[in-house]
Amino acid sequence: MSPIGPVAARSSASPQAPSPELAELRKAAEGFEAIMLRRMLATARASSFAEETPLTGGAMQQYLTMRDEHFADIAAKSGAFGFARSIEAQLAQHLPGKRVS
Repeated sequence: MSPIGPVAARSSASPQAPSPELAELRKAAEGFEAIMLRRMLATARASSFAEETPLTGGAMQQYLTMRDEHFADIAAKSGAFGFARSIEAQLAQHLPGKRVS
């Protein structure tokens, strides 16, 4: 059984390493996707109607923020949401002679 979605698109890429420009572009696109995901998670968490209790204080908020940041980094690197791949493909068109497949 073959993978589907963004994972399949990456695994079918050519075996040669991307150029330094494309590697930088991919890293930047993944970073931007992680930022977007962090903001989405923070906004969703801010809309919580939970009451303030000793268990939902500052330490718990810090833990939840760190967990959201870690999740966003993993999701961006795995291509789970596909934002980075889309951003990379759009911006790669502006590199001289470079195209992302």
